Amino acid sequence: MRNKLKKTYFCASKIEDMVKQTDKTDKQFAQIEETLSKTEQYIEDNQKSLTLIVGVIIGIIAIYLSFNKFYLEPLEQEAHADMYMAEMYFQKDSFNLALNGDGQYLGFLDISDEYDLTNAGNLANYYAGLCFLHTAQYEDAIEYLSDFSSEDIIFSALALGGIGDAYLELENNDKALKYYEEAAEHHYNDFITPRYLMKQAIVLEMDGNYQAALAIYNQIKEDYSKTQIGQDIEKYIVRASNR
Repeated sequence: MRNKLKKTYFCASKIEDMVKQTDKTDKQFAQIEETLSKTEQYIEDNQKSLTLIVGVIIGIIAIYLSFNKFYLEPLEQEAHADMYMAEMYFQKDSFNLALNGDGQYLGFLDISDEYDLTNAGNLANYYAGLCFLHTAQYEDAIEYLSDFSSEDIIFSALALGGIGDAYLELENNDKALKYYEEAAEHHYNDFITPRYLMKQAIVLEMDGNYQAALAIYNQIKEDYSKTQIGQDIEKYIVRASNR
């Protein structure tokens, strides 16, 4: 008899839990329906405003696509065509002609100015910075290399290193070291990293910090032994060790 009562109580309790769960579910559905009704009412009340907003967004997208298709793309092609001779002069180490043009073809300075919205104009900043670096106009080199930006890991690291070179020529060793560090750490690879680690170490030696320089030389030996710089590093280790 006692067991029957327990079973009866258990079943009643279970039914009660199911009823409570059903009530809870019904309340949740009611809340969802209420939220949907409010949303529908909001859309209905603000239909004109929402239509206007959607229209503006579509218009902005259309203008952006048209701007790229009918303005930027032709401008990009024109900029690359104009930059051809400047690049040729740069390859021949005719840095003044590369910078300023020859009267018939534009130089990097004009290309940077006239095509500043294009990738070619951005690249002209990089070349102009290097031209200024080669012609000992270090402040200008820093300005133009700083204006250059790229997702290309090599070009972006070389630009940072070029700024470091300009600061070194200006005898600002602290800033030179800072940019060499940024260039070395920009993206670790066998071309960029040992090159700018080496420059860091040389600056540290110039400042009399031989222990720090020695640590970098040993890092190059350990991590970049297969590179050209790594194969020649032993003499620098010996030199720094004997200071």
